[in-house]
Amino acid sequence: MPDAPEWGDAGADTFGHILELRPVRLPNLQRYGLGNIRPLQALPPLDQLSGSYGRCALRSNGKDTTTGHWEMAGIVLDRAFPTYPDGFPSAVIDRFIKETSVPGILGNIPASGTEIIKVLGEEHVKTGKPIVYTSADSVFQIAAHEEVIPLERLYEICEIARGILDGEHKVGRVIARPFLGQTGSFYRTENRHDYAVPPPRENLLPALADEDLDVVCIGKIASIYDSMGVTKELTAKNNEQSIDQTIKALKDSTRGLIFSNLVDFDMLYGHRRDTEGYAKALEHFDTRLPEIESAMHDDDVMMITADHGNDPTFRGSDHTREYAPLLVYGKNARPGVNLGTRDSLADIGQTIAHNFGLRLNAGASFLDEISRG
Repeated sequence: MPDAPEWGDAGADTFGHILELRPVRLPNLQRYGLGNIRPLQALPPLDQLSGSYGRCALRSNGKDTTTGHWEMAGIVLDRAFPTYPDGFPSAVIDRFIKETSVPGILGNIPASGTEIIKVLGEEHVKTGKPIVYTSADSVFQIAAHEEVIPLERLYEICEIARGILDGEHKVGRVIARPFLGQTGSFYRTENRHDYAVPPPRENLLPALADEDLDVVCIGKIASIYDSMGVTKELTAKNNEQSIDQTIKALKDSTRGLIFSNLVDFDMLYGHRRDTEGYAKALEHFDTRLPEIESAMHDDDVMMITADHGNDPTFRGSDHTREYAPLLVYGKNARPGVNLGTRDSLADIGQTIAHNFGLRLNAGASFLDEISRG
């Protein structure tokens, strides 16, 4: 985005740099219009498309999970959630130790989750002290070995931390980061749990739920919105499970919104700067899109986008400030429409609201552009 230099992200280009690594086979995303959004290496635009395409700017002050997802639902944040490049202040840590009754903490630095358990995992096992760390995002992360601090206890600790981190220290998310293994071979498990700041109630999810519409959330979506407006949550801890649950939800008798997050792109490949892994995951996702299409009803519409960039070739291990791709497919939706550069991710939420005769405070609907009628 034009303001990328202000975020230290000048030159970041998630899709562009992945496709420069090697040819990435994405025939289904290509026929939706991925190659028509902008020039991409070995992914040329097509004249005949089955979907519509564009890209969304991030209007909010941030480039993290909470900020991006909230904006999709019509919440534009002028003030970013606080970050802690030098660790959390002693007032926060001291209160955390006292109220959780832990024997102290390890870390309190910005770090990669996989790296910090390599460095501090053995000491954690010996002392029972949880590992506290953050990142360039507004997060308070607590890592603990599941055989040292059981999951139920770790989640309790995180809930206490969520209550402590308020006011000037209201971080976007507190995250439980459990792991297993032995010294030299520690690995994170899929029992992560996020504790988000409750969003303002004026957003897409409760707006739909208030009209007795279904809001089915898959993966970590419910936690991002603190379950506000969620009528059904389907557990999914990786991309494959999220896709399976999406197909299951489409086959159920529901009317409203199915909201899915494919966590592996960010967690396993973007943050870990695994470009080849990212490319393979994209190809696998692409192969499963026909299954999703087959499960869709004639009046369903699928939108594919992102909450931020995460260039696996870029320095560091943090999100990157980029436009988010926007692909729209429906069996009865108008194909081949260039939706252009949208002013905000909030246009997605406004379009969904418009479809159900509702109105959000932010965003411009593109429903009329993709409707055949």
